[in-house]
Order: sequence, then C-alpha cells, then structure tokens
Amino acid sequence: MKNFLLKYKHGLPLMLYMIIYLAWFAYLEKTVTNSYTLIHLKADDYIPFLEIFVIPYFLWFFYVSVVVLYGLFKDKTGYYKNCIFLFTGMTIFLLISTLWPNGQNLRPYILPNENFLTQMVRGLYRTDTPTNIWPSIHVYNSLGTHFAVLRSAQLHKNKWLCNGSLVLCISIILSTMFIKQHSIFDVITAFIMAAVMYLVVYQGDRILGGRLVRKPDSVQEN
Repeated sequence: MKNFLLKYKHGLPLMLYMIIYLAWFAYLEKTVTNSYTLIHLKADDYIPFLEIFVIPYFLWFFYVSVVVLYGLFKDKTGYYKNCIFLFTGMTIFLLISTLWPNGQNLRPYILPNENFLTQMVRGLYRTDTPTNIWPSIHVYNSLGTHFAVLRSAQLHKNKWLCNGSLVLCISIILSTMFIKQHSIFDVITAFIMAAVMYLVVYQGDRILGGRLVRKPDSVQEN
C-alpha cells in the first residue's frame, strides 16, 4: 500500500480539488435558489425536449472519470495537462456562479412521455437545481476529455477509441440542450473557454516559446 501511494501520489491534488469543488458547488446549489439572472436565448425555444439524451448526459460522469483515471495510472504527463484543463475551467465556473448567480427556466412543466427515461430526467431535475449553469461544465469537461484522448501518447493511436470519444462528446454536448439543462449560450461560451484553454494547455509551449510550426525545408516553396 505504501509503495502504491508513493507511486501514484500525483493523484492527491485530484482528490483535494474534488473535495473543494464538490463542497463549493453544494454550497452554491443550496444558496442560489431565488435571486439570479436568467440565461435564455430565443433559439432555446426551438430545441425539442428529447428524453433519450438523458443517457449520454449521465455517461458524462463515466467518460470524464475513466479518462482522468487512465492518465493517473498510465500517462502522468497527459494526466497533469488534463487536470490543469479541467480544474481551471471548473474553478472559473465556480467563481462566475458565486459572483454572478445565474440559472434557467427551460425545463418543461410536464414531460411529454412517461417511460424510464423521463423518470431518469425527473430524478435529475430533483437533485440538480436549474441554477449555476454558465458556462456548461458538462460541455467544457467533455471537450477537455476528448482533447485528452486525442493528445494521449497511446490513446490517440486507436482510431476506434478516438472516434467513439468524439461521438460520445458530441452526444453529451447535445444532451445538455435536449433535456433542457442548459441554454445554447452556456454551450457556446463553454466552447470558447475550452478553445482558449486548449491553446494554453496543449499549445502553450509553442506560443510562449515563440516557436512556429513550419513545413520541412524540403517542402517549402522557394
């Protein structure tokens, strides 16, 4: 056990951060209940409610966790980059939710069907308030997880895995809108934040070092 803990001691920051994050988020869920800014775009009204998308929505927890744990045990460099990506976005989300409480009123009052999928949606609605939604961490972390797969020294070699990751990532992003958990605005801003963080985390050495990706001399134009 001692050798195991020493070998994987880089997992300690992950555990500490998750304790802080979950405690902070739980506090916000209890305190942000009435006074908050509604986030809504006209385009949100044209998106149908599709309960089937509750499945990829819940798969998000598995998706993110598995890739983080893979990095923890198999790819320390990728693990650190993934954690920096995820933790930065999640912290920004918490700060925004604390300083600018926000929420949505997109959830249907009556669910259109009665089946086990809508029961899952009801359970989600009961445990997750329609507040603290901007930017969407479901979207941001899904993108970050897919980036981690693509930039992994080993995982990127498996085309089936990469394609499967892409399909799941897209499905999760769509699910946030189809089960009325997020506005399109939350999704778009999560994409913007993810794009910025991708440059910082995965391209930062080139940007800060002033190095440019150039064609080999043999193929450059004279």
